[in-house]
Amino acid sequence: MGEITVSAKDMHHLLADSTSTHGAPYQQAYSDLAATHRSRPVAEIVPLLRAAADRALLGFTGTDLAEQAQAISSGAPYELRVRVTGP
Repeated sequence: MGEITVSAKDMHHLLADSTSTHGAPYQQAYSDLAATHRSRPVAEIVPLLRAAADRALLGFTGTDLAEQAQAISSGAPYELRVRVTGP
């Protein structure tokens, strides 16, 4: 399980929000990779997740990205604990 802290005003970077003008929510990128990269090598998925995290302006650690890539590769569920801060 991974963890990330996101400010309340930046939640649209993580979760898809139809009212947001931010064009790269991480949730959508992760879902897309999960649908297309099952059984692919973790080493192939990690850079794609890193690029998605960078576009979404989220600071996932390398360990978090590797765990997410492993979940995508194996088709296992991945649990992410999100801490929301501030207004």
